[in-house]
Amino acid sequence: MAALHPHPLERIVDPQGRPYFLWDMDMTLAEFMAALRVDSDARLPLLGKLLREARPDDVFHFISLQQLADELPGIAPFLGRQRAMWEWLVEEWRRLGHVRP
Repeated sequence: MAALHPHPLERIVDPQGRPYFLWDMDMTLAEFMAALRVDSDARLPLLGKLLREARPDDVFHFISLQQLADELPGIAPFLGRQRAMWEWLVEEWRRLGHVRP
């Protein structure tokens, strides 16, 4: 698999601690990460926003390849135009053996 090049976490936030991919929300990186750890109604929409708005390499600061593959059916309704790309990527990762079926 090709190497990923995520931005360092300290470079993805503005001076108030908000990540660039939450451009329309008033949520800090710490609040975002805490929300992802809780099984709540907000978790899947937040993951969808992450996958829609963040650079693909930056996504993997917050979710592993396997977690993404496992949770994609629940996240997919929140992906908008990015849905086809992520579904294709996960299918390719499965085909290449990078994630379990």
